[in-house]
Amino acid sequence: MLQLRPTCERRAAPLPPDSTEARIWSYECTSCRTCVDTVLGNVCPNGGGGFEPRPVRPSTDWVGGNTVTAHPPPATAVEAPVDLAAHRALVAAAGAVPPERR
Repeated sequence: MLQLRPTCERRAAPLPPDSTEARIWSYECTSCRTCVDTVLGNVCPNGGGGFEPRPVRPSTDWVGGNTVTAHPPPATAVEAPVDLAAHRALVAAAGAVPPERR
């Protein structure tokens, strides 16, 4: 299951399990929508992939105990500062390629 990291890796903005602002890349790099749209250009600085909305973990036990209470997110945040100059070069190289083809 996804870790549901508790904050944006770039600026530590809170991203609780029910946040619709959270975005992830396939390696679970986690950013907020603001960073993805305004700073990162939908290019993950850790690998070049595109971000997608992170699924929300249900608070209600609809089936099998798969809830945020039974499977809480980690409390420890992951911090991954971005070298903006290097990231601009990555966006220039990969940004024009659709995320599903990177």
